[in-house]
Amino acid sequence: MAHELRHMLRDDDVNHEEQRQILQLGMKFREDRFYSRPFEGPQAVAVLFDKPSTRTRSSFSIGVAELGGYPLVIDKSGSQLGRGEPVADTSRVLTRMASAIVWRTFGQARVEEMAKYASVPVVNALTDEFHPCQVLADFLTIAQFRGGVDSLPGKTIAYLGDGANNMANSYLLAGATAGMNVRIAGPNGFLPAHDIVEKATAIAKENGGEILVTTDPREAVADADCIFTDTWVSMGEEAEYSIRSKPFWGYQVNDELMKLAKPDALFQHCLPAYRGKEVTASVIDGPQSVVWDEAENRLHAQKALLTWLVAWQREDPSLLGNVE
Repeated sequence: MAHELRHMLRDDDVNHEEQRQILQLGMKFREDRFYSRPFEGPQAVAVLFDKPSTRTRSSFSIGVAELGGYPLVIDKSGSQLGRGEPVADTSRVLTRMASAIVWRTFGQARVEEMAKYASVPVVNALTDEFHPCQVLADFLTIAQFRGGVDSLPGKTIAYLGDGANNMANSYLLAGATAGMNVRIAGPNGFLPAHDIVEKATAIAKENGGEILVTTDPREAVADADCIFTDTWVSMGEEAEYSIRSKPFWGYQVNDELMKLAKPDALFQHCLPAYRGKEVTASVIDGPQSVVWDEAENRLHAQKALLTWLVAWQREDPSLLGNVE
């Protein structure tokens, strides 16, 4: 384990084996929530929020405490970032006090600038472009129900809806890293950017997976192991729902589409969900839905990620226990 600073700013910041190790560690935390305590002391972890949150706030706050640390939770209104202080200046201050920095914000350039000036690990807790912590939890959920982490390569996952958003980008990069077959289905005008698809295709080729981007939801879900969706309207756009949702109605996850996937296909949603819109109640509340385990796995996956980053930085593999 080389001594260098590592961050998790986007899903391809780790390779196949590193992602596998983080997910294996997540399984350990599922079995024992106090499996490792790298922030014993306690040491502080700064957790910054520029956007409202339920799952991210609770999972990181509780997770840091269970890792032996103190979660310093700062809302936008409670920091000078919200009043225009340069990101670089905030990073220089926090990096002298905290053992890690977690940030839920807007543009990807913001977390990248935070990391540029930090001397502790920085974790992207959501940006407009990527949501790596959510996808780690999603893959941990598949591993939980479908044979463990080593069963992930070769699995087929399908994401339906807005293919140009942060979730689609993260599924492409993280799924390719895992060696999965990743399918993204959305309407024209709402498909992933070419550079993301190109990067995911290259990563998938290295790891034995395949990438498919299509406008046909039936093609995407055919014989899939897991189907994902997300809200059709981003945070802050709810007032425009009737207009913005029009292109997506053909991508609603319903019983008809679920029947095209494998008989035991899982359904996941990062939440919050709008029943009767991107997913029907019969699916999200049905027997194939694992959304509540998925939400819980945010806790375990994020604890694993923080532990892995700190173990790397400190050159201390003992923090990983017996994880390979």
